[in-house]
Amino acid sequence: MFCVGQTVLYGSNGVCTIDAVTEKQIGKNTMEYYVLKPVGAASSTLFVPTSNAQLVGKIRCVLTVEEINELLSHLPACGTWIDNKQERSDAFRTVIAAGDSRRILQLIRQIHVHQQEQLAKGKHLHMSDERFLKEAEKMVCEEFSLVLHISRDEVLARILA
Repeated sequence: MFCVGQTVLYGSNGVCTIDAVTEKQIGKNTMEYYVLKPVGAASSTLFVPTSNAQLVGKIRCVLTVEEINELLSHLPACGTWIDNKQERSDAFRTVIAAGDSRRILQLIRQIHVHQQEQLAKGKHLHMSDERFLKEAEKMVCEEFSLVLHISRDEVLARILA
């Protein structure tokens, strides 16, 4: 169970604060919800039913300084680029949905390497690859920046070093 005031990561919504645990009546049913306030979008509010194991499973505590430094000091190698656009999108979507920081870091590095290769040829990233990159960077950079008290740019520099 998560506590009010706790800072968590909620899937691709990023870093959130648990603002409350409340009950809401929908039709004849009353359900308990976590009320999440995304740190990067204070005007947004997310309601996660506490009884929905799948959705609650997307909530996790933010990593500690030690855990982040461990991840950054043992960054995974870039994977092999998938040429087929649909297969690549499916693979990237799976990584994002799983929310595993190590795999997301690998994805960020992989797309950045490909982006540099494309720029060397006078080309740009495919729009869908760019969207996946932005989403992956948002997920990792927001959390790492908050915990390490450094800017997003500094987080990216450490990932890409």
